[in-house]
Amino acid sequence: MALLISWLSSGSLQAVQQPNIIIFYVDDLGWQDVQINDVDEPCPYETPNVIKLAESGMNFTQGYAPAPSCSPSRAGIITGQHPAKIGMTHVHLGAIKPGRKTDPLVPPYLENHLDLNLLTLADAMKANGYRTGHSGKWHVGLNAANYGFEVVNQDRGPHRGMDDRTKGFATADDKNYPLSKEKYPPTSDKHPEGISYPYDEVTESAIRFMSESGDQPFFLNLCHWMVHWPVLTRNGELLEYYCDKLGQPFPPKPGDMSLPGQQNPYFASMVTTVDWSLGRVVDFLKTTDDPRNPGKKLIETTYIFFTSDNGGAEKHGKEIISDNAPLKYGKTHPEDGGVRVPMVIAGPGIKHGSRFDGLVNQLDYFPTILELTGSKVAPDDFEELSGLDISPVLEGKSEQVVDAKGNERAQLFWHFPHNGMDSMKSAIRSGDFKLYKRYATNDYELYQLYKDGQRNDFEEVHDLAKNPEFSSVVEKLSAALEAELAANHAEGPYLNPDYSKKKTPSAMLSQPKYDRGSRQATLSVETSGPAVKKAWVIYRPEDPSAKHRYKEMVSEPDDAKLPGMREPASIDADGYRVTAEIPAGNPAYCFAIIDANGYLTYSKTVKASVSAKGK
Repeated sequence: MALLISWLSSGSLQAVQQPNIIIFYVDDLGWQDVQINDVDEPCPYETPNVIKLAESGMNFTQGYAPAPSCSPSRAGIITGQHPAKIGMTHVHLGAIKPGRKTDPLVPPYLENHLDLNLLTLADAMKANGYRTGHSGKWHVGLNAANYGFEVVNQDRGPHRGMDDRTKGFATADDKNYPLSKEKYPPTSDKHPEGISYPYDEVTESAIRFMSESGDQPFFLNLCHWMVHWPVLTRNGELLEYYCDKLGQPFPPKPGDMSLPGQQNPYFASMVTTVDWSLGRVVDFLKTTDDPRNPGKKLIETTYIFFTSDNGGAEKHGKEIISDNAPLKYGKTHPEDGGVRVPMVIAGPGIKHGSRFDGLVNQLDYFPTILELTGSKVAPDDFEELSGLDISPVLEGKSEQVVDAKGNERAQLFWHFPHNGMDSMKSAIRSGDFKLYKRYATNDYELYQLYKDGQRNDFEEVHDLAKNPEFSSVVEKLSAALEAELAANHAEGPYLNPDYSKKKTPSAMLSQPKYDRGSRQATLSVETSGPAVKKAWVIYRPEDPSAKHRYKEMVSEPDDAKLPGMREPASIDADGYRVTAEIPAGNPAYCFAIIDANGYLTYSKTVKASVSAKGK
């Protein structure tokens, strides 16, 4: 049976009590990787279900992710707080890496997991009577079950590495990824009835969750691992379709795909597979009765938030993945190619085929979902949210996103103190302009993306920062950016103590000392150098020499401080001695200090060798 991709003919204006919520989150899907925001060259990747979703809801042409990489955006969307504010600004969770001698700056340390004390959207929905489920990629440490989700499946689906991506595609009797009996788009002369798709546990677990929710409203966080690297597909028919469409041999030759632009058939196949998944979810909603609302289908009582965690990845080594043009750069860059993403919201009361051209951020989802569902959180928790309620825009009651006082949104900002010197930037978007603070050179860039609301410099090639005509814009936006960074306690980058051309001395650390009886850890700093201004103790894993990355733990954390966490350490009055008490059960630790000259230095890791009982 062909996939049902048509929706209702008009938006329902009838209020729905406790509507269902689906966040359909794609990994690394760029603004130009779907067919709803085509500018310049049309997108060759076929996304009919995204098109239908936009036709049945609202397309946000200036929708932005909270960050240009995965973990901070996911943390931002699930907490509603800016990544800078919650201290998760990149994916290198729990990693301690010495700086290269050629780099003057190093990034801040990021804890191994999202702070367990933060209120999540799942917590809020659960407290308001919703059944909460997560399917797919999590990537903010521990496990989604630790953050308010009752039903969790973090399977990767078919998006796993293959020994040879040019062959070995799924078959009808494949043990792990059997091809569907149903046929779905795209169609071709070779496959006029459509093609089959490999079994996808991410999609199927999401559908199971919805079908098992009964008469309880549900909140589903459906997060695909695609279209992230590795770039491959187990769908041989779909890959052949794109090879034919792009004029390439099938099967492709081994090796990197190196044709410029959007000519990678593997990536094209992943994009269409994600679109197929969206169609499967919509089809389920269209054909399933809502037990809480007799006479209605779930499609009439459910909001779908479709978007991506960051801009598209354009390259991986020698492989050309896709192209974000005309936007500048891509993933891990705060330029528009790294943070501007496809964004569509559809559901009850949203005018079909509508479009909003104002600034919208995924941080807006938390307060908007609270409003759409009539859910409440404590006033103190609500005050911590970084986004704004956009439900008046969705419902056609306002043409602007406004704050609680009725003021129109003035700006969005990003903080990315990571990767190379070209990426370490903070940015602010206000009206037609976007300004960057470059940490490597300690100056600013300014681009006018729009002029009087019309496209002007999407490519961000005309830097206006030193143009006297725009000096007042630089002054205004730089002050606004600095205020945002201060208000959100944005951290880093810091000076690199290993930089070969450093102009000021960095603190010289002694070997840390540890007293097993008192569990007291001590670090001394040579008095001939700069004193310590900030200090933390970082709890380390049992084998500190092993590569330390986040672990998605299913079990609840015990009373011991988890590896990767950090806590403030005490600094003596003279600033040359740091102390901390290591909790029982922690096998190892190290110190991290910021000295008076602004250098970030890590001590050596020390094994505490303390049992859970402190013996």
